Amino acid sequence: MSAKPKPAKLPSRADDMFCFSVYSASHVINRAYAPLLRPLGLTYPQYIALTFLWEQDGLGVGDLSRRLKMESSTVTPLLKRLQQLGHIERKRGTEDERQVFVTLTESGKALKDKAPRITACVVESTGLEPTVLEDLVTTLSRLTDNLMQDA
Repeated sequence: MSAKPKPAKLPSRADDMFCFSVYSASHVINRAYAPLLRPLGLTYPQYIALTFLWEQDGLGVGDLSRRLKMESSTVTPLLKRLQQLGHIERKRGTEDERQVFVTLTESGKALKDKAPRITACVVESTGLEPTVLEDLVTTLSRLTDNLMQDA
């Protein structure tokens, strides 16, 4: 295991803390997506869950929770709402009834066609170059992985 770098000077103001910047950005991102998702009747967390299902349909709730980096107790109500909207089905496993698998309905699959336009609108509104956004994703993924290891 490699040693993690120590900060030269710890920030004392909220505006200088990376955690506040990430927190603020998260809220602003949710607000940016809201008007684009509202016509579809979706929240941002529901949209991201669908995105993972568009990548790999039939995920178990546990796998989906890990990918979303959320507790299954948080994901379950989100999935119940998506099921009420008619976008997914949840089915118990045949080999192990404790497992629940999530599959897209035709309605859920059809929403995928709207995703590129939504993504393009949000990417454009950032005003950032694609390479900057790619670097940001890499940095935030590394940050998340490191914090999850220490948690």
